[in-house]
Amino acid sequence: MTSTDQNSKGQPGFARAALFGLCPRCGARTLFDGVASFAPRCRACGLDFAQFNVGDGPAAFLTLIIGALIAVLAIWLQLAVEPPFWVHVVLWIPLTTALVIAGLRAGKAALLIAEYQREAGEGRLKDK
Repeated sequence: MTSTDQNSKGQPGFARAALFGLCPRCGARTLFDGVASFAPRCRACGLDFAQFNVGDGPAAFLTLIIGALIAVLAIWLQLAVEPPFWVHVVLWIPLTTALVIAGLRAGKAALLIAEYQREAGEGRLKDK
């Protein structure tokens, strides 16, 4: 059994941890402190989340992808049914907001978990 196999025992799966905001080390729901902001550290096992550099990369991609999807759906709805303008406002603003927030949480969590699993960090040499 390798050290990677020993280290991954008891850890949540990648997709499950990203979707539910689980700590990559212990699996507790402690990854987020706010809507889309990370907690400083895991309250269960003490893993320091500040050591990971996720940045705002997911925000740009998610905004563009979700914006394109919503625009296509809004155009389709307008051409198919021709609803009044207020229907678009009531439908698309909350849906866009919910999708962006949910996508940010999942995207940021996925990047943090990937960094943890691959032991990524600042440029440093590892002793062998």
